[in-house]
Amino acid sequence: MEKQKFFTADYLPLIKKLKGNEKPQWGVLSAQGMIEHMTDAIGVAWGRIKQPMVTPAEHLEKAKSFLLSDKEFKPNTKNSLMSETPAPLRHKNIDDAATELENEVFLFLSYYDFNPDAIVANPFYGDLNYEEWLQLLHKHAKHHLKQFAVIN
Repeated sequence: MEKQKFFTADYLPLIKKLKGNEKPQWGVLSAQGMIEHMTDAIGVAWGRIKQPMVTPAEHLEKAKSFLLSDKEFKPNTKNSLMSETPAPLRHKNIDDAATELENEVFLFLSYYDFNPDAIVANPFYGDLNYEEWLQLLHKHAKHHLKQFAVIN
């Protein structure tokens, strides 16, 4: 449960180190935009947000193999569901965005506490269980923490 511990103990304190004026090492998201993006990604993980399947069925096995590996997302990995122009920010400030993210992490963990066998679709990797979602979200979170040099 190392990855669950990451979300319960480590992730939010790292996010809260961001002040909002950091320049990303790649990409177009601001620090606050990245936090709001991660909130949405976690919202997909427990079914609050529904997204269309992007990966053709014949490529899902290869995609899931990457997901389950220790390979990291490369800098500048494109998300075909995101525009080249960042979405408008939802919150007045980065602290409010971090609070929303904290709530979303709690909702995600609670959902799977009450629905341990739930399978929720991911638009890139197909149907995922809780452990697979933790793997993906951990990989995704570390990618964005590196984007803003919060971790190496």
